[in-house]
Amino acid sequence: MRSRVVVAVLLWPSLLLLGAAAPHRGVDAPLPATMADTGDGAQLITAVAPKAGGASGTLAWWDLRGGRWVRAGTAPARFGANGLVEGAARRQGTNTTPTGLYGLPFAFGLRPAPRGTTYPYRPVRQDSWWCQDNASAAYNRWTEPRAADCRAVESEHLVTYRTQYAHALVIGFNYDKPVRGRGAGIFLHVDGRGATAGCVSAPADALRRILAWARPDRRPHIAIGTSAGPLAITRY
Repeated sequence: MRSRVVVAVLLWPSLLLLGAAAPHRGVDAPLPATMADTGDGAQLITAVAPKAGGASGTLAWWDLRGGRWVRAGTAPARFGANGLVEGAARRQGTNTTPTGLYGLPFAFGLRPAPRGTTYPYRPVRQDSWWCQDNASAAYNRWTEPRAADCRAVESEHLVTYRTQYAHALVIGFNYDKPVRGRGAGIFLHVDGRGATAGCVSAPADALRRILAWARPDRRPHIAIGTSAGPLAITRY
């Protein structure tokens, strides 16, 4: 009898821990609480497609408050015309959106920053370019003016995308240490007419709300993935 009591006492702390963890991973847990990583900040944007081949889904933005993630807003999202692909395996020019967890280096736009914006925000000017030329030293970088070794036909003249780049956030895909051929110029921007060439897009009002919400000191990230399967957002 004594040995059984000891076993029960030893098991009791483990049962308590399991009981404490269950709500965190339960069906009612907020999406960020089910993810492997959310970055080192207290704000997170999630962009989720139902399946890898889908070009539409849901965008949500979250705050970490008192140790729990609380949704601050939601909006419909669009993805690349050819769906989503693992970020580390992506190839440039495939019209696919890279999955993964990324920082948000800065915001930009043809229109002034929305009221309340505190995030670093660059105005788009006539000589603002995003270099996508694999042969250029400025690959996957904003240049103003266009770098001499960056071909215009291999880059985006930002001012020409008046609808999409009214407001945008740079997604830090392939940004810190760019790998040639993996892809450049992946943004969260305003919806155009349909699916994107690899970016994530949302309605203009959603972009304005996100820019007014994002706080540099809370170090927001964006996670992109599917609701289940090999590219599930919970992997990141």
